[in-house]
Amino acid sequence: MKAKKKKRQDDFQKVKLKVGKKKPRADNATNTTFRTRGICLPEQLKRDTSGPTTHRQLGVNELLSQLHHYSANVKHSALMGLKELLSLSPSLLEQHLSRLLSEVAAVLTDKDGNVRVAATRVLRFVAQSVPAERVAPFFPLLSAHLSCAMTHIEPGIQEDAMNVLDIFLEHYPSLLASRPAVLLTNFLELISHRQSSGGPRKAQDARGRTWTLSVHPDRSMTSQQWRLSVLLRLGNFLQAVVEERPTEKGDLSVRTEGVFGSSGKGRLTPLNLNWEELICKKIDVKVYENSGAKPTPHSTFKLRPEVDPGGVGSEGLDSAETVQSFAGTLVPLLLEVWVEACAGDCTWNTTEGAYLLTPDAMSVMFQVLSILQLLRKLPTQRENLDALDAWFRKEYLGDFKQHFMKNFPYGLRDTPKHKKKVDLKRSKQTVALPAPTVEPLALNITLCQVMVSLSQKQGPGHEADGDWLSPLRAFVRDTLGNGVKLSYRQLHMLLGTVWKMVLTQRSRAVTEELLAAVYIYYKQKNLPLQTRSLLLSFYSKLYLQEQGHAHIARSKVLCQWLASLPVQLSQLGHRNPALSAQLIVSIQAAASRGNKDLLNSLQTCACRLYDPQDGVVVLLPAESQQQMVQLLYFLPRIPQLLLANLSGCCSAGRISSDLAASLIRILHFRSSLSGWSAGSQEAALQDVDYISFLFSTLTGFSSEHLSALQEDETALLPSPLSPLCLYQTPLEQFTHHWDIVEEVCHCLETIGSKSQSFDILQNGIFRYLMKLEVVPDSMAAGLLRAVSRLLDLSTLPVEQVLRFLSQCCLSLLVLLVFLQQHAPMETNHKREAIWSSCVTALSSIPRLLRIVLQSMHVGDLSAEELPQFGQILSMLLQHTPLHNQLLANAVLLQELIQNLTRYSRGAPREQWLTDLLYCYSITVAHGSSAHRGSMTLRDMY
Repeated sequence: MKAKKKKRQDDFQKVKLKVGKKKPRADNATNTTFRTRGICLPEQLKRDTSGPTTHRQLGVNELLSQLHHYSANVKHSALMGLKELLSLSPSLLEQHLSRLLSEVAAVLTDKDGNVRVAATRVLRFVAQSVPAERVAPFFPLLSAHLSCAMTHIEPGIQEDAMNVLDIFLEHYPSLLASRPAVLLTNFLELISHRQSSGGPRKAQDARGRTWTLSVHPDRSMTSQQWRLSVLLRLGNFLQAVVEERPTEKGDLSVRTEGVFGSSGKGRLTPLNLNWEELICKKIDVKVYENSGAKPTPHSTFKLRPEVDPGGVGSEGLDSAETVQSFAGTLVPLLLEVWVEACAGDCTWNTTEGAYLLTPDAMSVMFQVLSILQLLRKLPTQRENLDALDAWFRKEYLGDFKQHFMKNFPYGLRDTPKHKKKVDLKRSKQTVALPAPTVEPLALNITLCQVMVSLSQKQGPGHEADGDWLSPLRAFVRDTLGNGVKLSYRQLHMLLGTVWKMVLTQRSRAVTEELLAAVYIYYKQKNLPLQTRSLLLSFYSKLYLQEQGHAHIARSKVLCQWLASLPVQLSQLGHRNPALSAQLIVSIQAAASRGNKDLLNSLQTCACRLYDPQDGVVVLLPAESQQQMVQLLYFLPRIPQLLLANLSGCCSAGRISSDLAASLIRILHFRSSLSGWSAGSQEAALQDVDYISFLFSTLTGFSSEHLSALQEDETALLPSPLSPLCLYQTPLEQFTHHWDIVEEVCHCLETIGSKSQSFDILQNGIFRYLMKLEVVPDSMAAGLLRAVSRLLDLSTLPVEQVLRFLSQCCLSLLVLLVFLQQHAPMETNHKREAIWSSCVTALSSIPRLLRIVLQSMHVGDLSAEELPQFGQILSMLLQHTPLHNQLLANAVLLQELIQNLTRYSRGAPREQWLTDLLYCYSITVAHGSSAHRGSMTLRDMY
């Protein structure tokens, strides 16, 4: 025992210290005798000067690396520095866009609220600066981070995720709408949660519901405010999905075209594929079952997988089944949200003012209805939309009537505002909710559209909807008929409601009642252009439904509207070409169907519409002008005054020559002289009036204009060489008139025998044109052209007309020489037309060339006119078709050349005289032998 005790004492033996002795060194003592030296690395202390930096001398790479720091303050300052740096140097966005988006999106789920707010600001700046096509390659990553933030367990992160979603909805709606599957499920998880399958089932789950509303007490707002915020974002997201949907051609569900209308069968649009772009992922190709066509009954192949109950299958919302699956989960939740919102008002169900809603309850109901309406617009095929409406009616019509129609129409309750002490610290921490003010009118109109979409066509075997549609119809009638000020969107929705009611109710009384209310609104003054166009489109498309619906056919309101269209068109004129074009389209549609009310009104306003000075036909664009000309085919009668206006329109140059030719052809077909009839349609114009129209159009000038030209001092004065005073029309007007002359001549040739047409033309020249002292050159050329085309060898013109035509021909030849000397290039087309008309007339009209030669008196010509006269003769001698006529008048021609040579003998022979003598010798030498025995031809010419 002593040994063990002694050994135990040795283990814990105390060291004895002696005075004056050095303290022994401990075993764990630190040796402090070492020496240190500093190491300086100058390269590490240098700042990055290769790119721009912030005021703290930090570059973009350093700022992005600081986002991984554990300290929230460092990450916040880095985000603030990024915003500062990108503001100063926007070019950094292009260089570092990929890394910037990935790093900033990663901190959206940071636990610190200030960091998330700063990251949201950076994303907003990037979204404002970078277009969608540049962000598209990185958007799947952004969408993944957004989904993580929306489904995060922390309420603050979910609330901040709504702000990020607002940024994407504002700047990248198409990118966000291309991935709807995950986000729609996230929206559901924000306001609800799945019920556990093992727990007790509630009584309200008889339909197999698996989702129920959730309540989170840790939020900075009430549950109703949070749900309203989520529903607002959900509505904006569904609106983006609907707007990015490819719509069928002719689909009238797009808001710019009008919801009123029915599209035909779906059209398949071919897609041109480039394999290089397809391999490089430059284009996206989606493959759908049956390529959009109806599947065969035996087809069991499915491209899309089976959808999860309550979720959205794959990535699409195209089919009715997919939308039904999502709506089957969402709609009960929406109804539950509305029930909780309206249950918050203590007196909502007990007092007489049950239809009055608080602003919060009204906002909730409006968002619920808006989402229901957007769900209907998700399918792209018409048959899918009809199937979805039928499903909504079957599943939820009873619920909608119970919860929505019980107190319709709704109004706003005036709630007193109590002043409360504001906690500034708490208000800063609360998320700013978007609080759109909802008017009762907008709420009631949206409810009308949602409920009317559930109605079905009335007929045998269908349940009548009159009990719950009556208050809706009364509201629509009172809103439109009482002059309530409506926005374009509200009016559009109301017209869509009227359209649906008219086509489903199939009642003439209901149709007249609703259309009368719309017509009262239509007659209001000072309506905006967009509103007026919408109303016109509504009535026009409703009128086109007349044939298939007996209750719409011959509607009094529609007939009254059609009768007012020509009056509106004449009053509107060219002040609004777009609206005028829409009016013309409506008039044309009704005129083609023979609507008597419209045709009578059009007949009354025709003279104003076709006025050559300020009529619609000369003031509107070319496309509308063509439609106005086509309306002439449907006019019951075309009186003399209207024909005078139409002749002025053709001659004034306010419409193109091709359109003027079309106008002349239409009038030709409407006359009895054409020999063409359309069924039992009578001739719209008298033969005498039609002939007068052709003659006036052939001259190209009205009687008033010709009278004014007689006092014009700019015309070429008559001379011994030019017997008429010619008024030179501008080149554009001359060309326009020349084209019209060809069409008039064609019509004159087809109205009967040529001899009769020539007698009519000759009589008009004798009575109205021979007394003129000033003649436009276009009219003179046109007359020569018409006479040469209508004259038959068996008919000879009278002497007076023949001398007038010879004066026109000689004056035109003088003008031709004048134009060649002064403007050879600018008047090329005009000179060709004048020369063609002159030589054709000289070669086809008997004795015309002889009278022209006889009227040339060389002795009366001045020295300046002699070269012009010689040039005219040279031109005639060089024209081969005139050789026979010239040889028939060889004696007269020889006398003229001899006199011309004698009067110009005093001076040295000029070049023009040498050319003339050469042409004469060639013509006489080659033609004298062939012409020597032709006595009949000599007597004729």
